Amino acid sequence: MSASHGEKSQLASVDAEVPPRGGAATSEEALRDLRRQHLARGRSAIDRARALCRFAGIGEQDARPVPTDPASKAATAVRLSAQALARVAEAPLDPAADARCARNAAAAAAVVATAAQAHAGAGELPDAAHAAAVRASLASGQAAGQVGLGRDEALNRTADEAEAAAVAAAKAAGWWV
Repeated sequence: MSASHGEKSQLASVDAEVPPRGGAATSEEALRDLRRQHLARGRSAIDRARALCRFAGIGEQDARPVPTDPASKAATAVRLSAQALARVAEAPLDPAADARCARNAAAAAAVVATAAQAHAGAGELPDAAHAAAVRASLASGQAAGQVGLGRDEALNRTADEAEAAAVAAAKAAGWWV
């Protein structure tokens, strides 16, 4: 069920009145800073996912409207997440929505990490890279979740650190192609 345009405007104004969580500022500049932070994390996750797709031999052509196999699931998740991130700049400033886009990108990268791990085979570095991808996805989900709504500095920082660790682990595993 979709809200009408008028209802969306009312909901947006209600959201604007909600006090910030975690002591985060709500000024327009603070909201822009949060958007930059979430987008940077999301873009990093998409870059990581694309590199892992190359490593695993998954191409954009593997994306499907209804993905059924690991390659199509990975390609479709990356495509949809990248499209959503590309459109964020057109939307009103909304840390919760921006954080959800970053979360979706990290989740897509975790899906691709599973395919990359299967492609690489068992080993300490592939297992560590997969685990780091899952941790980055979970941390990004925490930052976007109901507690933080994309505004909690500590959760955002933890998600940023987990994303950086996932990138480093993917590179160490030789997945960054």
